Amino acid sequence: MTDAKQTISDRIQAKLDDLTRAERQLALSILENYPASGLGPLTALAKGANVSVPTVARMVQKLGYKGYPEFQADLREELGAIAKGPIAKHETWAGAAPSEHVLNRFTDAVIDNIRNTMAHIDPVAFDSACSLVADPKRHVFVVGGRITHTLAEYLFMHLQVIRPHVTHVQSTSNTWPHYLLNANKGDVFVIFDVRRYENNTLKLAELAFARDAKIVLFTDQWRSPVHRMADVSLSSQIIVPSAWDSATAIMLLAESMISTVQTVNWEKTKSRMQELEDIFDKTKLFRKFT
Repeated sequence: MTDAKQTISDRIQAKLDDLTRAERQLALSILENYPASGLGPLTALAKGANVSVPTVARMVQKLGYKGYPEFQADLREELGAIAKGPIAKHETWAGAAPSEHVLNRFTDAVIDNIRNTMAHIDPVAFDSACSLVADPKRHVFVVGGRITHTLAEYLFMHLQVIRPHVTHVQSTSNTWPHYLLNANKGDVFVIFDVRRYENNTLKLAELAFARDAKIVLFTDQWRSPVHRMADVSLSSQIIVPSAWDSATAIMLLAESMISTVQTVNWEKTKSRMQELEDIFDKTKLFRKFT
């Protein structure tokens, strides 16, 4: 399985409506602890999902595999892809890279990422995420990781203008208790977490979940472990010809959320924007050409 290939999780989601009751029970069990749940013996997977061994065999075939060993081989490749560092990512594409200019190759990869991301995003789930973030009764906490903190900061900066009660949670774990102290039941944590998933981010999600907070997750096609606690998971394709993954598709979803939330709260947002412009004028932050 290559990085850009459809994941087993994608296959399962696409087939859910075609599965029998027992097969669906098995599929949901796999997704609950994906991808680790399918790495053991077939009998262990069947027992863990409380289904029969033939049910496992039938569902694997419905996903397009000849048998359980082939299914497991793809799972192991997915785990390998998830764990890749920058050097390994570079080696994956560099050896077979076509001769066209990198601008064309990179652009084609990004466009494919956007197209595949949009094909798999559930509009109802996206709308649900935006409704949580737009709800003025909920405090919103935004957090990212070592690289994704830039995406978190971008979303935070815009939400801060659109609505009150938005907090940017710093990535360092020693500051979290102070943020969590102010988190109440029903508040929203917007979390960015992509492959090489960070233990600190998972721990923060667990603590927020324990406080009955809502979690909106921006993640990749393999899905961060945080997805098990998330109310909404928005997965994006991230593979490009580079030692680093692309954030373009994730940024597209984040900007779409900004647009949606500002529209939901437009009258109040407009008033806040006007007040902010007055402050900008007083502080002379921007140049005036008139």
